[in-house]
Amino acid sequence: MADEPLVLGIETSCDETGVGIVRGTTLLANAVASSVDTHARFGGVVPEIASRAHLEAMVPTIERALEDAGVSPRDLDGVAVTAGPGLAGALLVGVSAAKAYAYALGKPLYGVNHLASHICVDQLEHGPLPEPTMALLVSGGHSSLLLAPDITADVRPMGATIDDAAGEAFDKVARLLDLGFPGGPVIDRLAREGDPEAIAFPRGLTGSRDPAYDFSFSGLKTAVARWVEAKRKAGEEVPVRDVAASFQEAVVDVLTRKAVRACKDQGVDHLMIGGGVAANSRLRALAEERCERAGIRLRVPRPGLCTDNGAMVAALGAEMVARNRPASDLELSADSSLPVTDPHVPGHDHGHDHLHEISKENLYP
Repeated sequence: MADEPLVLGIETSCDETGVGIVRGTTLLANAVASSVDTHARFGGVVPEIASRAHLEAMVPTIERALEDAGVSPRDLDGVAVTAGPGLAGALLVGVSAAKAYAYALGKPLYGVNHLASHICVDQLEHGPLPEPTMALLVSGGHSSLLLAPDITADVRPMGATIDDAAGEAFDKVARLLDLGFPGGPVIDRLAREGDPEAIAFPRGLTGSRDPAYDFSFSGLKTAVARWVEAKRKAGEEVPVRDVAASFQEAVVDVLTRKAVRACKDQGVDHLMIGGGVAANSRLRALAEERCERAGIRLRVPRPGLCTDNGAMVAALGAEMVARNRPASDLELSADSSLPVTDPHVPGHDHGHDHLHEISKENLYP
């Protein structure tokens, strides 16, 4: 609908420069420039390299998104950007770009939360989010269970990882098996040819006295390392596919078990799964199986919307505009540890007024 808010979203929390354009809950463009290949030889993301890659990719990626969407910058109703959490230097590139565009166009600026954006992106796939929404977010930096009565103003942490996040564990196990970086896709592929019951790897924090919704994958990673080391010391061949399948099964077993339990305990009849690890085929299959058995509706965006992207930021920004949430000031800064309880960073009243004054100056040609 033409009267729905048209918002540009910028995401630079890690190694991907994402720019999305959304009208209401309709995705118009989702341009991504990734520097993952540059980081691969280091076995992980190098913050300085990521920041420089964002600087180089920012303007071309924004221009590509505008062209793909077939809209003019002046048509926008707002500019949204990931203000945190994430890598400080990488975040600053995106925030600086968003402020420049908002200033030049005289449009309101919305600094939004990376994790809340991962939840809101599902609106682009399956329509408006139920309220409340129960979300399982799994990525290289986060493994969290969140309850969101209002994605723009009220997001409540139910549980989180106490050490390695799920995606981080995938990367470390892949490195251990000499499978390269990132580890998630290759382990997922190899696991399809392995036996998930071949090795009895531990399920962290699943005892009766353990926290109900928290996660721990450090012990699992160590167990895999010790098992592989023992095989190598004995001069035996490591069954890589079985290791991958058994490790993956241990991760997704815990994730889905705790997520379904949270839904039952909180009386929520649906579950949304987001974040890069949500692209894992076994996680999707086991979640669907367990949710169906429990009478819970499962919502998982397509893989391209699960990884970091600008569309998710634009989706949350559009929701902010639609619900008349206060815009951010031009003094907005990046916050690498922005808590999920802050879905966005509201500014003071003068910030919004100042932007309206700027719009009269026609700064953007």
